[in-house]
Amino acid sequence: MTFSGARILALDFGARRIGLAISDPLGLTAQGLPTLERSNRERDLAALLALAREREVTLWLMGLPLHLSGTEGAQAQKVRNFGALLAARSGLPVEYWDERLTTVTAQRVLREAELSLAKRRQAVDRLAAVVLLQSYIEAHRA
Repeated sequence: MTFSGARILALDFGARRIGLAISDPLGLTAQGLPTLERSNRERDLAALLALAREREVTLWLMGLPLHLSGTEGAQAQKVRNFGALLAARSGLPVEYWDERLTTVTAQRVLREAELSLAKRRQAVDRLAAVVLLQSYIEAHRA
């Protein structure tokens, strides 16, 4: 599979924030975008749709929070519901990608960078989205 020309927007969907990352135009790397502070479903959707138009996104990638056993719980259903709304409103496909260890990985990287707790809190959602998207890209390389 090749991503050349395809722009993927990854979402690390949380109750208060949505971490965001986008693929570069060649589909080789993931770059973090400013985290979206959630307000309500309609405003969140409007902000994401505007970003998708601006960045010429062709695919939504939603992190799917699975239990360590691999089963889906209530949060995974919330992600799928929001993904269905994104797909319906944008006309773009949505893929779901296992995010089980993305936040843990992001927190470890930020700790190793010796950032303050406040700075780690600000950056963790964005970095989790970058880890999510980069793992997706690497898994789909030709």
